[in-house]
Formats: sequence, C-alpha cells, structure tokens
Amino acid sequence: MARRSISPSRVSCNNPEDGESTETQGRPSGRPIISWIFLFPLPPAGAILPHHGGTESDLSASITAGGNKNSLAPATAKHPTFASIIIYALCLAMVGRLFKRLRKLGRTPPVLASGTETYIDPETLETRLLLADVGVTVTAELLAATHRITGRSGTSADIAGALRDKLIAILKPVERPLEIDPGAHPYVILMVGVNGSGKTTTTAKLTRRLSAQGRQVVLAAGDTFRAAAVEQLQQWGRRLGVTVIAQQSGADAAAVAFDAWQAAHARGSEILIIDTAGRLHTQDHLLAELAKMRRVIARQDPAAPHEVLLVLDATIGQNALLQARRFTDEIGVTGLAITKLDGSAKGGVLVAIARELALPIRFVGIGENSEDLEPFVAQDYANALLGIETTLTP
Repeated sequence: MARRSISPSRVSCNNPEDGESTETQGRPSGRPIISWIFLFPLPPAGAILPHHGGTESDLSASITAGGNKNSLAPATAKHPTFASIIIYALCLAMVGRLFKRLRKLGRTPPVLASGTETYIDPETLETRLLLADVGVTVTAELLAATHRITGRSGTSADIAGALRDKLIAILKPVERPLEIDPGAHPYVILMVGVNGSGKTTTTAKLTRRLSAQGRQVVLAAGDTFRAAAVEQLQQWGRRLGVTVIAQQSGADAAAVAFDAWQAAHARGSEILIIDTAGRLHTQDHLLAELAKMRRVIARQDPAAPHEVLLVLDATIGQNALLQARRFTDEIGVTGLAITKLDGSAKGGVLVAIARELALPIRFVGIGENSEDLEPFVAQDYANALLGIETTLTP
C-alpha cells in the first residue's frame, strides 16, 4: 500500500506499542497562537518537531537503521515566514501596551497637578478625589465648597487653594499630637487594629520616638496568636534597648497585659505600650477579647489604658472608615495612626474619618524604618493629598 506523505495540515503520530493515533487537522504550521501571547521560546515557523519526525522517507530510514520514531533528531529549521514576523511584532506591541496600562493602574494620580494643568473640569476633579479614597459624601462636600468659591469653571491654582482651605478646615480639629500624662505611672498605650495594618512595626516606631525623648518605655507582647509575633517584638526590643514582657505563644493576652503593667509599675517606667493581635472588625469574639484586656488593665489603674491607638492601613480605602467605627464602638478608640503612606495610596479616607468621627490623628507612617513615624500635620497632609507639594516623604 502506498504511504501517505505528511503534510503541514495533517500530522499523524502512531505509537507502535499501544497502536493509538492522534491527529491534528486544519492547523497551519508554525507557532501556536498561545506561544505568541506568552512569548515561549518555541522553534521558528517551519521547524520539524522531534516527536513528529521529518519526512516519511526520513522516518523509514531511521526505523530501518534501528532507530525510534520518538527519538529522531530534528531536521534543519526553516526561516520564519513574513506572516510569522508580523504576528510576532503585533503581539509584542499588544503586550507592551498592556503592561503600560497596568503600571498606570498601580499608581494613584495626584488630585491636582498644579505644575502642568491650568484648568480642571469638575468631573475630572470628582474622579480624582474618589480615587484618593476621600469618599462620596466628603467629595460632594468638597466640590460644593469649591464651586461656591471659584464658580463652575476655574483655574487649577484657584481650585487648589479652595480645596486646600476646605481640607485644612476639616483636618485641623483632629490634628492633636499624643501627649503623655506625667501623673500616670505608667502611661498605658493599647495598640489595636486589623491583621496586617502594621501594629507591631508602629509599636516599634513609637517606642523609638518616645525613647529618643528620654522616656523609659516597656513593651508588652500581647499578640500571642500570630506565629512569631512575640519573637518579632522581642527583636525590636533588643534593637531599641527596651524591656519586653512576654509569655509563651497561645497564652492569655489579658494575663500578658496584667504582668506587663505590674512590671512597668514596679520599675517606675513612664510608658507601657501593649501590642495586640490583629483582628477583623467583623469578629465579635475577638473584639470581646480586647474589651477583656481593657477591663484587666482598668483594675490596676481606673484611668488606663490612657490611649487606645487604632492603626489603619492607608491602602484599604473606605474600609478604614468601617474599622474606625467598629473599634470606636467596641473599645473606645482615642487616637489614630495611619500607615503605608510611602506608596501610591493617598489615604484620603482620613478626611472622611475626621468629618464623621472626629478622632484625633496622632501619627502617619511614611516608611519601613524605625524613624519613619511623624506627627500628623493637617496642612502638610492636605498638600500631599492634592499633589501641591509632597512634604510627607521619608
């Protein structure tokens, strides 16, 4: 029987052991389209794959010589066709445009680019305020105030001045730095927040800042749930030269707080900072544990804890407002610290929190180093949010 020649549009591979056959019909030779998308380094168009062998005569010659069809060496590859080169160039261009768009999406633009814009329409301004996580309600209020001052149309400089004045008016009342009561022995600061907000790192930064002022600080490793949380705080304690009161992992956090207060009081320390485990604002039983810690501390000093500092992540947007509401209702937050402002996040949710809850904003985190914790300043924050000038930089 005459043998068929293997054509590019019909490839047959027979396995002599199981007799099965797989065929691919109607597929043009060259690279599969998926290889162009992911840029796999496949052979150029026209190359003969080792598994399929070469021509029929090559296959017969190899078998006669005692070879195996599945181990044939590939034949010499042909040059890529003009169509393959065009497809490759188009796919490269498409992938380049895709990554360029993704890089733009990863950056939150400033609300106002005063150096390049002479005019900004209200719709664009509204979009930029929302992207900065200011919130719908506060955005509407800011736009109304801007419209009253500058009218429907105005230059970027006019709008910048109106927005800055309005933001400072909202934020100035909550610009209240942390003040240590000298009559408290010790002054107790309870650090709270959700998982991953940066409580332990903020605890270390605050410890460094207070120690630099000549104050004696004691740390309590109240996060007995997260793996290696106690070891992390102990490492910070060794680095900063402060005492860390801790128990084994899984211990009762309220017991750790009790022991820490007793130790700080006996040593005459000025400040006790208690780190706690991260918990979501939707977990009632975990919030109840925080309330228990507060009750245990209050038995030693009715005024303690003197400060309940809620640590918020600037990258989570309006969810930070929900967290501030719930933690305030459950344990009585007395101050805020917002972290991760060194990235693309603008942290505009602080404006919404200041408008609704009027919680004092104590600190802003602008980096990962121990010195990257600064007191909140309303004017600097408003300038950084609007992109007028960036003063909140490490």
